[in-house]
Amino acid sequence: MRSPPAVLPLLVSLGALTAADGPIRPRSTDPDAASIRVSVDMTLVPVTVLDAAGRSVIGLAAGNFRVIDGSTPRPIASFSLEDQPVSVGLVFDCSGSMREKFLTARTAPAELYKQLNEGDESFLSTVSDSSVLRQGLTSNLEDIQNALIFTPPIGSTALLDGVYLGLTQLKMAHNPRKAVIVVSDGGDNNSRHTVHELTKLAMESDAQIFTIGLHENPRSAEELHGPQLMETLAHASGGVSYAVYDINRLHAAMGQIGVTLHNQYVLGYYPPPDAPSGKYRKIRVQLLLPSGLPPLRIFARSGYYAPEK
Repeated sequence: MRSPPAVLPLLVSLGALTAADGPIRPRSTDPDAASIRVSVDMTLVPVTVLDAAGRSVIGLAAGNFRVIDGSTPRPIASFSLEDQPVSVGLVFDCSGSMREKFLTARTAPAELYKQLNEGDESFLSTVSDSSVLRQGLTSNLEDIQNALIFTPPIGSTALLDGVYLGLTQLKMAHNPRKAVIVVSDGGDNNSRHTVHELTKLAMESDAQIFTIGLHENPRSAEELHGPQLMETLAHASGGVSYAVYDINRLHAAMGQIGVTLHNQYVLGYYPPPDAPSGKYRKIRVQLLLPSGLPPLRIFARSGYYAPEK
């Protein structure tokens, strides 16, 4: 079950997870994070707010946000801090490049699952020469941990194929909120799918992609490009990318994501009446705070497809 909140000045932050050398911070520098859903004519925009330590911040009000659709500011018609059941797909790199990290990495999902609730569900897809669905959607999260422990790290890395499988598998999920969590050193050298194909699928999906890049001692060209690839995957869906340079901090990153999944604001607004039907709409979500507060970071997807009229 989830950790209790830690109270900060003027704001409430959840999931205070740090290590001896400081907090784990998201890599993503763009204000793009959660998926967007459209309900009848109202557009619903999930928004994540993190503090400087990467902790989820709650306690904000509707007046602390501004939504701009195209070039037009839109009034916020509904506002909530949403805590709905979530379906989580875990895409785990089990290739040969993970061999030295794997003994520690394979136990990290336990920290994620400590933050989930009874109504949540998950599945496990592993990546090596190909992507394999090791455990289908289940609420028995111990099955996923067991499946991962008995999967050896061998072969090349079809990372993009694994994320593609994860996004398609989530189409069968039972919960309204969906997320894919990718754990990898970021190297890909054996996928059939391209980055372009995957980013297009991610932009059209209602699932977020969280990535945890394990970038300790990169050795190959693919691993050197790992940080950029992991950030690209997260950005395409409006997710958050975490960079881990010490394998022992992977557990803390997993726990942070688990808390974040259950602490997102949802802003509802009506698009401009002249918004073209079925077209991609660019939006911006801004955070409005009084002076003197500690720095906060906002994550909200930068666009959505308007519903057909």
